[in-house]
Amino acid sequence: MSGWSEHDIPDQHGRTAIVTGANSGLGHATARALARRGARVVLACRSAERGTAARDRLRAEVPGADVEFAPLDLADLESVRGFADAWRTAGDRRLDLLVNNAGVMALPHRLTADGFEMQFGVNHLGHFALTGLLLPSLLATPGSRIVTVSSFMHHTANIDIHDLNSTRGYRRWTAYGRSKTANLLFVHELARRLAARGGHPVATAAHPGYARTNLQTAAPRMEGRRSAERVIELGNLLLAQSAEAGALPTLYAATAPGVRPDSFTGPAVLAWRGAPAPARRARWTTDDRASGRLWEESVRLTGVTWPELATDPDTAS
Repeated sequence: MSGWSEHDIPDQHGRTAIVTGANSGLGHATARALARRGARVVLACRSAERGTAARDRLRAEVPGADVEFAPLDLADLESVRGFADAWRTAGDRRLDLLVNNAGVMALPHRLTADGFEMQFGVNHLGHFALTGLLLPSLLATPGSRIVTVSSFMHHTANIDIHDLNSTRGYRRWTAYGRSKTANLLFVHELARRLAARGGHPVATAAHPGYARTNLQTAAPRMEGRRSAERVIELGNLLLAQSAEAGALPTLYAATAPGVRPDSFTGPAVLAWRGAPAPARRARWTTDDRASGRLWEESVRLTGVTWPELATDPDTAS
């Protein structure tokens, strides 16, 4: 893994990838790197205008790239179901790689279309539902992987299973940390259930460290806090690594040989920057009881039942 870079990505010709939030930042960098290595890439984005612009930009950046845009709003479960339905009805479409990349960070209190706290709803529930609905295609594709992008900020907050939507008091950074813990608990439980079924596909996680994207400035821009936005932009310029560097842990998890289920990859240097390396995760993110309870609550909240993985590994005979 030492010194691993985009040049080490294996040939991806014949493989199909879906990358959520691929219109900018880490998602676009991830999609571009996969397309450069020959993958067919679907840019799953909320905004049709930004998604089609990203598709056109990527085609210009990578001549001959096989990329397309498909609308997906992770803050609306009807949109998630629509995306999955469109995927299924398009015919025999293999799915080698699902990159659950899209996310929001430290927003003022907002609700999704289904009434969930926005950070928990987008970062976890939307991707939980999407993965479950696309699972038949992933199961049918040998060597497939599911990569969920978390954050080193998960260390700041464990989930509260009794208050997943932060109804008892909303603190934006706590809610963000909880949503990123939920990402890792989801990967842990998904890996357990896949192992009980037969171990395919590989479910793994990554985090980008401190990468220079528009994720950090979205909240102050939303609130009209221009001075805060400028301070963050300056910090990004001076301290953060590029989106391309931040995407490397995701790309490693997505393509490198021998990636283990439920592994967690991040930057090598102080969880901040550098080549991909095994990342330290909070002990609560590998708690079987917590991951199982979050799974069952996520099924209840989204209505996505995961019939292929319905049996709790702890109760399987």
